[in-house]
Amino acid sequence: MTRPALRLILLGFFLISASSAPVKKTQDVNIYSFYINSTVTSRYATTIITSRVANRLNESQEIFFEVKIPKNAFISKFRMTIDGKSYDGVVKEKADAQQQYSQAVSQGQSAGLIKSVGRTLEEFKTSVNVAALSKVTFELTYEELLTRRLGKYELLINAQPMQTVADFKIDVHIHEKPGISFLEVTGGLSTNDLANAIKTTRADSDAWVTFYPTREQQTKCKDCDKNGLKGDLLISYDVERQNPNGEMKVSNGYFVHNFAPLDLQSIPKNVVFIIDRSGSMHGKKIKQTRLALLKILSDLSEDDHFGLITFDSQVDLWKRELLKATKANLDDAKSFVKKITDRGSTDINAAVLEGVNMFKRQPQAGSASILILLTDGDPTSGETNTERIMSNVRKAIGSKFPLYCLGFGYDVNFDFLTKMSLENNGVARRIYEDSDADLQLQGFYDEVAVPLLTDIQLNYIGVSNLTQNNFALYFNGSEIVVSGQITDNNVESISTEVIAISKGSKVTYQNTVTTKDVIDVPSEHEDFVERLWAYLTVKQLLDKHVLLEGPEKEAVKNEALKLSLKYQFVTSLTSMVVTKPQEGDVEVADKPKEGKESHRPPVSRYPSFTPRTGYGPPGPSDYASRLRVPASRPRVRGSRPSVRGSRLRVPDFYGRSGYYAFDTPNRAPTHVTRTLVAPTQSAVLAVRNNRFLLPADGQTKPLCFDVPIPHKLKLLQDSALGFSMNGKSRGSKTGFQQIIIHYKTNHHLTINTSSINYNDGQNNVQYLWGQEPSQHEQEGIILILRDNEMDVTIGSIRVVIVLHKKRKDVFLWPAVWQQPKNVTLSGILGKDKISYEEIQGSTLKIMDNDVKASWDEMTDYRFPSAPVVRCWLVPFQAVMNGEISDFTVTQM
Repeated sequence: MTRPALRLILLGFFLISASSAPVKKTQDVNIYSFYINSTVTSRYATTIITSRVANRLNESQEIFFEVKIPKNAFISKFRMTIDGKSYDGVVKEKADAQQQYSQAVSQGQSAGLIKSVGRTLEEFKTSVNVAALSKVTFELTYEELLTRRLGKYELLINAQPMQTVADFKIDVHIHEKPGISFLEVTGGLSTNDLANAIKTTRADSDAWVTFYPTREQQTKCKDCDKNGLKGDLLISYDVERQNPNGEMKVSNGYFVHNFAPLDLQSIPKNVVFIIDRSGSMHGKKIKQTRLALLKILSDLSEDDHFGLITFDSQVDLWKRELLKATKANLDDAKSFVKKITDRGSTDINAAVLEGVNMFKRQPQAGSASILILLTDGDPTSGETNTERIMSNVRKAIGSKFPLYCLGFGYDVNFDFLTKMSLENNGVARRIYEDSDADLQLQGFYDEVAVPLLTDIQLNYIGVSNLTQNNFALYFNGSEIVVSGQITDNNVESISTEVIAISKGSKVTYQNTVTTKDVIDVPSEHEDFVERLWAYLTVKQLLDKHVLLEGPEKEAVKNEALKLSLKYQFVTSLTSMVVTKPQEGDVEVADKPKEGKESHRPPVSRYPSFTPRTGYGPPGPSDYASRLRVPASRPRVRGSRPSVRGSRLRVPDFYGRSGYYAFDTPNRAPTHVTRTLVAPTQSAVLAVRNNRFLLPADGQTKPLCFDVPIPHKLKLLQDSALGFSMNGKSRGSKTGFQQIIIHYKTNHHLTINTSSINYNDGQNNVQYLWGQEPSQHEQEGIILILRDNEMDVTIGSIRVVIVLHKKRKDVFLWPAVWQQPKNVTLSGILGKDKISYEEIQGSTLKIMDNDVKASWDEMTDYRFPSAPVVRCWLVPFQAVMNGEISDFTVTQM
């Protein structure tokens, strides 16, 4: 039996979303693990959503997986894992997939559903029949190149599982070699109630954002309720730009060049606004258009020239010539805008040609000309044939300036606007009918408001298969990206030359970069430059395919198809075929056009009951295919914790806060002193140290300090809660051999490098590292065992103990990821953050003291991947207000 198709639509910004329908109160379907993991390397984002779901019924049922993904992303992997067996999606040419789809529909099987869920999202949905008391893991991977707009990149992550999830994690890691200039987290999930569940860490070229809310916190955001989280995180950042030649990265025979020079004078612009005032613009549309135009006129620079054209079946000009943006002219233009009213039909052809004529009548040397068309419908007056309109406009403009088309609402012929924009070096943007439509219009104008360069040509020696390397305009806050292949693998360097016009004069940027530079990225992302090149190439080929005709069109299509199949991208030319375990059922996922719904009708095979899963991100470990949920079935030896006395259960989660433990690199310890307080003898013993990181408020560079070993340390203590955590370091080696957590008088958790023991005063549970992941919840204590992490939540405190294996060396590292607000904790990990000021050179002002510091390197063992970060190394006493002896214990 085959299973019908599933349509996949990719939307808007880089936005990740996961959700499901409300689940039965009896929790027949349990989303026991929900991960979103996004890695951004040099603007190229790879996101994995992983959802693990258990069927708690004593009978089989259909379980759904639904995710909302960005329009500009390409899905590159989909996998379902059931009873240890994986079912992978395979990307095929659309015609081949269509044949399987048609066969499924003819047999009346259920189709996947794709529907619009707002201006930026489309919903991908699939399902599988899961046996009684069994589980399924869904994993979806997609990729996108983040676009710089208004001086920043944005990563939007939306989560709405509609069920509280014990093991809920969102992990974002951003790596930018030039350094990260700013990082900001906002959005509906960034509220006071969830503030201590969101942690950001910056260290030179890296930034980490984690969101690990507890079950209780998942009901407390602005739009949250008993069904759990419903909202988003918006992560905004930009990179340092000290090199005006741009940033070049070379890896595995491919390169990418990011070019966004600063400190350029803006070029005066000539802008003509062509505004549709036809009858369909009646009401809120025309009102919002007037509001946006009034704001845009106020933002024009005095060096700019502008014109206004309104049209229905008739074309009217505010003034026949472009006028300078003086106060008097702007006041007159605003009076004209306030009187714009809707009427008549739509003559797009005559209106755009009149805009072109305005530029031709009054050419402005040393300036940049821009046409902006706003319309909400099809051409219904004058020339109505869209092909002839595009031909007329293309001949009139003659590649001299760009045409930007803004389509208002869903009635507009957006394909026509897209093609006409692409033919004239512009872009089309949809303006959504909503209360903020005027802000959308202003936002688009802001992106093109400040041209800095014109006629940009980027040249490279020794490369081939370049993506687009010539551009009409470069705007302030944007970025030009070019990628290609290196033709000679033996070449040791690549020379670049950028030629452009800046305010009437020619400028040249030249640079040479070595091909031997090693890009410091995780091994699983080491091919990111190649995949970035493939992504950008396919995107641009698909744009060309829209414009071309005849043999050229077919050749471009074949090239885009070949790359889509090679890199397993779901594009408009390919579909992903998923063969399911039920008698060979098949589903097909395609990528349809902007604003279109699936033409494949959803036919439900299971109309009576369709509980849905949430979606989840992948965590740092790769145990998706092996995860199991406790169920009422015979226990397999070693697969679950052994229990004496009452039965215990555990939830899974990953929350972190405050500051973290590191080890010192294998070299002689760095000795630092501060001006006012000299280090004690114990701080400079000639032995290995455990190094701890302390995030700093308002600073991109964290602090760190060393604690000599061996010691039994008081790591964290909250006397009011009755909580303490102590750690025993390892002889002359880094890390800890044992960590013990005490809660009240009867709860004790002992973590060693081989096992974990939990005792509640009556019962004892033992876990082994490497066993099947488990969850346990009892009396306000939540324990989650993963492959190499023990996650512990007690009250408002959340710690994660990570097991590291370096060759044959095995050790523990503690990390505090959440702690109560406005409560002072004691211990080595008790400080949440600290403030400091860089005075001069390597001297810092910390708590009114001048402290000598050194800029050092360390390995961050908070994460299993153990990235290398840099920090200001300062004496222990400078940040801890005490001696080492004040933080040691005699008994664990």
